[in-house]
Amino acid sequence: MSEGIRLRSFGERAVLGEVDDLAAVLALHARLTATLMPGVVDLVPAAATVLVVVDPATLPLATARAWVAAAAADSAAQHPAAPPRTVEVPVVYDGDDLEVLAAELGISAARLIAEHVAARWTVAFTGFAPGFGYLVSEEWPYDVPRRSRPRSRVPAGSVALAGRFSGAYPRATPGGWQLIGTTSAVLFDPDAAAPALLRPGDAVRFVPGAASTSPTPARIAPSAPPPSRARDGGIRVLVPGLLATVQDQGRTGALAAGVAVSGAADRAALRAANRLVGTAEHAAGIEVTMGGFRAVRDAAASADDLWFAIAGAWGAICLDGRALDPYAAHRWPAGAELAIDWFDHGARAYLAVRGGVVARSLFGSRASDTLAGLGPPPLRAGDVLEVGHDVFGPVPAADLRPWGPPAAELEITLAPGPRADRFVSLDPLFRQVWTVSAQADRVGIRLDGPPLVRAERPDGTEELPSEGMLPGAIQVPPDGRPVILGPDGPVTGGYPVVAVVTDADRDALGQARPGTRIRFRHTRGIL
Repeated sequence: MSEGIRLRSFGERAVLGEVDDLAAVLALHARLTATLMPGVVDLVPAAATVLVVVDPATLPLATARAWVAAAAADSAAQHPAAPPRTVEVPVVYDGDDLEVLAAELGISAARLIAEHVAARWTVAFTGFAPGFGYLVSEEWPYDVPRRSRPRSRVPAGSVALAGRFSGAYPRATPGGWQLIGTTSAVLFDPDAAAPALLRPGDAVRFVPGAASTSPTPARIAPSAPPPSRARDGGIRVLVPGLLATVQDQGRTGALAAGVAVSGAADRAALRAANRLVGTAEHAAGIEVTMGGFRAVRDAAASADDLWFAIAGAWGAICLDGRALDPYAAHRWPAGAELAIDWFDHGARAYLAVRGGVVARSLFGSRASDTLAGLGPPPLRAGDVLEVGHDVFGPVPAADLRPWGPPAAELEITLAPGPRADRFVSLDPLFRQVWTVSAQADRVGIRLDGPPLVRAERPDGTEELPSEGMLPGAIQVPPDGRPVILGPDGPVTGGYPVVAVVTDADRDALGQARPGTRIRFRHTRGIL
């Protein structure tokens, strides 16, 4: 390990490089970007860390650790790099907190505005929400306190300050930053070729201006290509049940833009359903949560029957009142009604149709992100889904792979996490039988059980600066009860990650429902 960097394990697919300050983060991120290796999936800079996510089939984790350590030690080397982009963000300084904040800082509002405009800002990292950039400047002299009581809704376009950072909210969300102005710039456009306006390393200038009633196109980007032409006849949703969304195998390479992985919570079940109807494994299907789903094949469909299959959670399946088996391909004639009853076992079933479901793509994926509101929205009664052409061959004659209902008790393998040293012991994590609480969704699963005890910090600090996150990360909030991040979990977070679910066992968690019991066990051979 090189001096000045601490390499911390983050499961079997990532390593966390921790450095002393934000300047060191920016320097390390720049060197890693300049010497990028095949197999690197994402580089996620944060306040004091860079999360390096890899495909271990291409880049072994041990090799990735050595590369990160070498980049940190190579501080004197000069790597050619393109000059940073400069993005001008128009601002009307009309924020609700402007006058009060200026008084707290002992200056006038006019001086606060002038210094904010004069400072040369850089996008240090992104997170919190897609397109939200954390901006820093060596010329900014203030450490701004957050509001004692966060707002339940901060309007989209709000320009704000917190700590040593400035930023702008791409969408309306809760938040505790101090609001000083408003921008009409389009900060995140999912239909653009480059959805996020602000990217790590960009230079940013705030330009004061008059109020505007229409968005300002801060950059010109072509629209995303339209989805492929659908086959004749779609699927009309009659009842979506508790929650039904379009999902595929998720997004890669978008974490640095603040966009979560998303995708099917049980990826293996969706792959199985697609395989049963001769559809490509990457194709999108419908994820049905807890059941209660009904849909009809459009009566205007062509004479050809549509093939479909259902895998994952276990419940009664009927087509026009006739009972069907899961994990088998079935014909779906035009006008026939499919009913997926409430599940007896498991939490999520996957409805795959031959050719896949057509939806708009974002970062190469059609997945719905329930936390950020990206991708196709949750399905509603009356929605019509078109069928695509993502096929790889004929419908297989039979699928002989074993299948059965999801278990009521799961054994989940954990790889080491970066912040185990913040707790007295992790033995209780592995000795205890945990229970999935009622707070379980695609964002995360909160577990019930005895709390983990935090260790006293030598420096007396309790808070952890935000750092990169991944699905399967086990965070421990102040109450000591673990939370397992799901596919729609946040891209960055400040709760310590003590362990990470192995990739092979993430799918099993997709079937965890309130009351499911979970035992954790150690994995071996992970650095």
